[in-house]
Amino acid sequence: MEPQPQSTSTPQQHNNQKMKKNNVKNQSFLSSLIEAAPFRSPSFRQEDTYLISQLTTSQRRSLKDLKDKLLTVLDNPESATWNKIPLLDSRIAGGDVVLLKFLRARDFRVQDALTMLLKSLQWRKDFRTDVVLEEDLEFKYLENVVAYMHRCDRFGHPVCYNAYGVFKDPEMYERVFGDDEKLNNFLRWRVQVLERGIKLLDFKPGGVNSIIQVTDLHDMPKTQLREASKRILSLFQDNYPEFVAKKIFINVPWYFSLLYSMFSPFLTNRTKTKFVISREGTTAETLYRFISPENIPVKYGGLSRPDDILDGGGPPLPASEFGIKGGEKVNIQIEGIEAGATIQWDIVVGGWDLIYSAEFSPVAEDGYTIAVEKPRWIGEKEEAIRNSYTTKEAGKLMLSVDNTDSRRIKVAAYRYAVRRAPAVH
Repeated sequence: MEPQPQSTSTPQQHNNQKMKKNNVKNQSFLSSLIEAAPFRSPSFRQEDTYLISQLTTSQRRSLKDLKDKLLTVLDNPESATWNKIPLLDSRIAGGDVVLLKFLRARDFRVQDALTMLLKSLQWRKDFRTDVVLEEDLEFKYLENVVAYMHRCDRFGHPVCYNAYGVFKDPEMYERVFGDDEKLNNFLRWRVQVLERGIKLLDFKPGGVNSIIQVTDLHDMPKTQLREASKRILSLFQDNYPEFVAKKIFINVPWYFSLLYSMFSPFLTNRTKTKFVISREGTTAETLYRFISPENIPVKYGGLSRPDDILDGGGPPLPASEFGIKGGEKVNIQIEGIEAGATIQWDIVVGGWDLIYSAEFSPVAEDGYTIAVEKPRWIGEKEEAIRNSYTTKEAGKLMLSVDNTDSRRIKVAAYRYAVRRAPAVH
């Protein structure tokens, strides 16, 4: 039972198989973001290997020198740990991964890396990061709204979403950032969210050793959050070097894009590769490059919902992806549905602004086509559609997306599950 997307304007059939996993004030704010992005290579998959065999001779020497210096400056080097990972135990590869992160953050300058590492170890002790995950910081109302970990990208990197638009509301801003104590509590909660992501990493050469950050700039206050943003960025830079593989900005307003274009000619290619800038209206097509649709929250053009029953309590049900050209209509046919079966489906198109419909056609020649969902206009900000239909006879379901009134190419995804009718004894 294979669905078959079909174009009514061209003979070309769309690939409906899941894509293979690949590959001023504002100025000061933008500068901070540029400095905070720890991505260092166009291929973060390759950058994230931490295999000793891929280090240059000088890099290996720097790693050895850093270990030697730690042995001399630490009171009890055998028990030295970062996030409970022994730094100098040759039997545990995670220590080398951590040390290499600090070395890379300082371009393999051993003394600078040592200073940074020692300060970070002291900060973790003072901040009590070893217990932060167990604390109830009373920010439940910010969970899954302001900062949260949500599934992984196409290479298995955990993804952290950040959205500060809620703080445009003065009451919410006062509630969270009204005084130094509130701000410090928020910073502790923000570290807690990051530590959840750190716990998901392998800390093994060749494994997943960094996360992806997606930052939503929609409605983000430009001035009110300057102090909080500065402290968060400084804290993460100083204590979590090279832990972010890529930083993706979505819903980027025009002035941010303009400022970035002004900065861009003066940036090195290495610095430019640290960012992905996605203007408003292109969120889905940007995120699809890095994250599968079934792992992207519905509010960002994906198919992922909290505690999704379609996933049946297991891994996410994979989605099939396809593109829709401007002036084109695509039909997705799901065939082989048995009588009495219930089919449930999700479908989404990035930046919709098109007509969607669904109909069921019986196999029997004398059967009547049923309009499960009549043709209707779907606005650009609408989330993924979910629906279900229980058949009375065998047939096929056809989902249609009509983009004939647009010239824009759009990304799209769908998935479905069929539950057969219970056997009659």
